[in-house]
Amino acid sequence: MKLHTCEWGTGDRIAVLVHGIMSDHRTWRRVAPALADKGYRVIGVDLRGHGASGRGEYGAEIWADDLVETLPKGPELAIGHSLGAMALALAAERLAPGRAVYCDPAWEPVANVTAVASAFADFKNTPRAMIAGFNPRWDEADVDVELATLAAWDPETAHALPDVYAVSRTPTRPMVPSLVVLADSSALVSPDLAARLAQRGFEIRTVPGAGHTLYRDDFEGFMTALDGWI
Repeated sequence: MKLHTCEWGTGDRIAVLVHGIMSDHRTWRRVAPALADKGYRVIGVDLRGHGASGRGEYGAEIWADDLVETLPKGPELAIGHSLGAMALALAAERLAPGRAVYCDPAWEPVANVTAVASAFADFKNTPRAMIAGFNPRWDEADVDVELATLAAWDPETAHALPDVYAVSRTPTRPMVPSLVVLADSSALVSPDLAARLAQRGFEIRTVPGAGHTLYRDDFEGFMTALDGWI
């Protein structure tokens, strides 16, 4: 499926951005312009079931195939967050970016994934005050974006998660030079997994004090973690 995209900047270098579940390209509202200021033409996608992209069957390989169908091959930089990092890793060999950055990637199965999927689906109707309470470090604009992206999101994507995570999605090796940027005390990447990823050739960095949406919790800290990769 050809995905809906949004572009920032007109630079000669291409950077692609892949959001996580329940979100869309608008989550990158600060990251994308910052990359454009560094000379990139930035392309943000809306994954299938998110934003203005189409709906249909959902799954790990399907999301990855959509990226390959939509994005130009060989971008200089590709950044994926959470579920988007999973899709990007599955697409990396075919997409062939010069460098890949995986932000708090959702690669490993989680306990009680069916219950987690149901909780995610229920989150679609979460009121503003609760979102702001869950994320005290966010700007008001980020809360606005979260409400807008939830409204545009198909919660059936969450119900695909048990099948998606019936197996590990953790890469056995980096297909391209790869950085993993973690939330502080990440709930998705344990210290043991981080150590194994480092042994496999991934560079590991952490944004101190940041939660899962680390680029919204601490934008400056996140950009600092990308030093040498952008």
